[in-house]
Amino acid sequence: MSLSKIQKIAQCFSPAAFIHDSEENYQAMEKLIQEEEIGGLTFFHSRHSAAANFEKRAEVLEVSGTLEKMVTLINRYQAISKTPLLISIDGEYGLAMRIEKTPQYPFAITLGAIKKNAPELIEEVGYRMGLDMKQAGIHLNLAPCSDVNTNPNNPVIGYRSFGTDPEKVAKNSLAMYQGMKKAGISACLKHFPGHGDTQTDSHLGLPVIQKTKKELENEELLPFRIGIDKGVEIIMVGHLAAPALTGGKEIAASISREIITDLLKTEMGFEGIVISDALNMKAVANQFPIPGQLEWEAFHAGNDILCFSDYVKEGIEKISENASDEDVDTVFEKIWKLKEKLGVFDFNQLEFPQFDWENHSKFQSLLAMEYVSVTSGKIDSLELKRLAKEEKLALRSFFKNETTFSKKLNELFASDLRAISIEQAEKVIVSVFVPSHKPLNQFGMDEKVLKEINELVLSKSCILVHFGNPLALKHLGNLGDFEAVICGYQSFEEAQEVALTLL
Repeated sequence: MSLSKIQKIAQCFSPAAFIHDSEENYQAMEKLIQEEEIGGLTFFHSRHSAAANFEKRAEVLEVSGTLEKMVTLINRYQAISKTPLLISIDGEYGLAMRIEKTPQYPFAITLGAIKKNAPELIEEVGYRMGLDMKQAGIHLNLAPCSDVNTNPNNPVIGYRSFGTDPEKVAKNSLAMYQGMKKAGISACLKHFPGHGDTQTDSHLGLPVIQKTKKELENEELLPFRIGIDKGVEIIMVGHLAAPALTGGKEIAASISREIITDLLKTEMGFEGIVISDALNMKAVANQFPIPGQLEWEAFHAGNDILCFSDYVKEGIEKISENASDEDVDTVFEKIWKLKEKLGVFDFNQLEFPQFDWENHSKFQSLLAMEYVSVTSGKIDSLELKRLAKEEKLALRSFFKNETTFSKKLNELFASDLRAISIEQAEKVIVSVFVPSHKPLNQFGMDEKVLKEINELVLSKSCILVHFGNPLALKHLGNLGDFEAVICGYQSFEEAQEVALTLL
């Protein structure tokens, strides 16, 4: 099939498709697919949740039937597209990151805490995640993060990173990537050259990493280098500046030819596909008032797939005016080969996916046994039993009261620990269910409640059982003041069950 230059350029575009949207917007998307002949779509939950990063509002928006709606839309859009579309989603912890009532897997920070056989278990997570996505019509998951979370105050990576050690991050992100590949979908390492040590959220502004090239090579770049050596085929470039790599200029990597073409492709020898991070993000979107200019800058820098472009038509025109036929052909062939490899051209009408929830829960328990742990102090179970019998053991739950943990803890000690007053208690089990996994407003934890926890710890012997992002622990005062700390990492039922066994 011979395509014109314009048609080939259109294959680079993967604009955002919103699952919960108006019929008018669905029709506008159909028009875009038919008129511009774009290569793919990246699915998001809704305009509201995509804007949550910009507007700093909570992302809770319960809209029913999301999965069925997405599958219906994929069928609808594929049916009218001249060449089948490459469908992608950003699902770092599974479809559940974008779609309610689908299997959720642990965050990367949680998987990074697995004690034994981490790469094998993480590969299995990637494999299962990939199978979920494949049956929902997804070809490419824009994950995992290979960012090394060296800055604990990072507003945007945090729980999305496998940890602070570059070697471990390399091993774990590669395992996740390989698991998804084994399931028959594609994945990508992101956000090159590494978004871990930044202070700014690139949804809002341009983060800058002030490190020497040597430092970057030893930390940020290491997981990508190892990934490239092991044959990773897709890498996403982030909107962050690393002046040491661009002759001192503060320019986003996603539009820097020095970073993508000179460093990633030439110096590091990456021959695969480069995807831009979302081009609507403020770190780059605000710099180019002329529609299509940003798309050309991103293409010229060396990106092969342009994600979340708001100006597809203008972008195609600008690239067509400026790019050589040879450059266009090179990029087009890469994308076409990827589509062939992923079976995109063999599109068949999708059925609604079915998940084996029982099996999923068993696997979650298996994982929880490896990551839920006592991170400091010691727990004397016999003493807890004795105190419970003497009605001197209390339970105080914060941010969530009725939980599997509290219910089963009462069963375990055959008494209602919540009814025991603090005055009569010798020891208090403090359970904290962190409201948000993002650091904004102390991870959603109210100042008054944090003060109450701090006062409680200073007045009584306390055991902390913490469910949620471990980076939130720093808001609970001096952890040494607790007799022991159990870190649950997630609030999954399965994690709560394992925490109980540790008591």
